[in-house]
Amino acid sequence: MGKFDRVLLASDFDNTLVFTKAALDAGSTELPPMPARNREALDYFTRCGGAFSVSTGRALPAFARYAAELPINAPCVIANGAGLYDFRTERYMATAFIDESVRGAIAALLAYDPQLPFEIYHTDRRIHAMHPNRYILNHEHLTRTKVMPVSSFDEVDMPLVKLLFEDDRDKLDALSDFIRAQDWAQRYELIFSSDNLLEMTARGATKGQMVLRLAELLGIDRSDVYCIGDHANDVSMAEVSAVRFAPANAIEEMRMLPDMHVVSHCRDGAIADVIEALDRIYP
Repeated sequence: MGKFDRVLLASDFDNTLVFTKAALDAGSTELPPMPARNREALDYFTRCGGAFSVSTGRALPAFARYAAELPINAPCVIANGAGLYDFRTERYMATAFIDESVRGAIAALLAYDPQLPFEIYHTDRRIHAMHPNRYILNHEHLTRTKVMPVSSFDEVDMPLVKLLFEDDRDKLDALSDFIRAQDWAQRYELIFSSDNLLEMTARGATKGQMVLRLAELLGIDRSDVYCIGDHANDVSMAEVSAVRFAPANAIEEMRMLPDMHVVSHCRDGAIADVIEALDRIYP
């Protein structure tokens, strides 16, 4: 028996486990390696029985190649909670997908803005896009995932993992306000994963809820679930975490949550700090 048996640690990927912002800002497709402190700490954590999962906003095609390089020993939350995916068996363990009813919502959105730019993520590794703009083209370049343009949403098959709207922040704020004012908005989750990325998933598809699904599958009590993240799409994880953690580079909304424990900047090994804290909780 290890000291971390039946303990789950779920970490966001971008700018929590790995400092990707500098590379992305520079337009590089090569992401930096995980800090050595994190790798050593995670080797210790998993060797002592702990379950480590990544909970990312990235969908399957944008995260799969990184998953193989990480010391993950549990299924991962992908697409902001739309899926729980086991990269060892290459199958979904739980899903919260968008169904056919989204077509009415898309019709309303395209009436609002006939040139609305957005990516469409499928349950496999396909990504479609309508009205690709510079943000979508840049996102395609940085994530090294092929995006296939479609001229009509009628060409899109269901179900979907998520929709990703990409534009200037003021335009996305206006779009968010429009969506939230619609009757059908209650069927979806809407969250900013960065200033230029507004994500829409099915209601209940959040990182926090899917982390709890993972804990249930692993037979781990909620009191032994710990999460860390840096952005607005990680708030739901903080809400289910036995102790709340955020890296020093997290947005203010995360750092100012009640009872938040702010650890090192992600480039300096924030995950290692969390595992040191768990070492004290589970002596």
